[in-house]
Amino acid sequence: MTQEPLTQEQIRNFVLPAHGNLAVVQQLLAEEPRLLNEKYVEFDETALEAASHVGNRPIAEFLLAQGAPMNLYTAAMFGLTDEVAAFLDETPELVNGNGVHGISLLYHAALSGNVELVEMLAERGNTQSPDMPLLGAVGYGRYDMAHWLLNRGADTTTTNFQNKTALQIAQDRQDEALIALLSE
Repeated sequence: MTQEPLTQEQIRNFVLPAHGNLAVVQQLLAEEPRLLNEKYVEFDETALEAASHVGNRPIAEFLLAQGAPMNLYTAAMFGLTDEVAAFLDETPELVNGNGVHGISLLYHAALSGNVELVEMLAERGNTQSPDMPLLGAVGYGRYDMAHWLLNRGADTTTTNFQNKTALQIAQDRQDEALIALLSE
């Protein structure tokens, strides 16, 4: 007996919660394991890619543990310098690549807070704008990363999808260290 193919609606109902709802992801995957690596065509992303570009480590860890394959952008979000280097050794032009939704490799790396990783990217020729990565770093309280991105010329007037600057994000988080850094 052959199974019915998965519908885009089923895949959508799995990928969208992968941005932030671990319980739903776990439940849906338990009910339908074939969802694991399926791509939601409208957003051109898998559940792992969804979790990675929003920096949702618990969901990404769960999906990897279920057998989702590691990719460059997930490795960058986790701050896995050696794994990112291995991906770039294989495909060097990806040093300036973008993941889903056009989100830069530098942004994914900024979410990790691993300055060693972004230094390695810079040494390999990464020239991506530090503006959006600054917003991601501040959103996750990554002081050292924010400092590195500011030194790289990040524009503090850039706004996120909620029209907030890095300073406003730091203020919302009540992160005094980042507030001070961004107010200099």
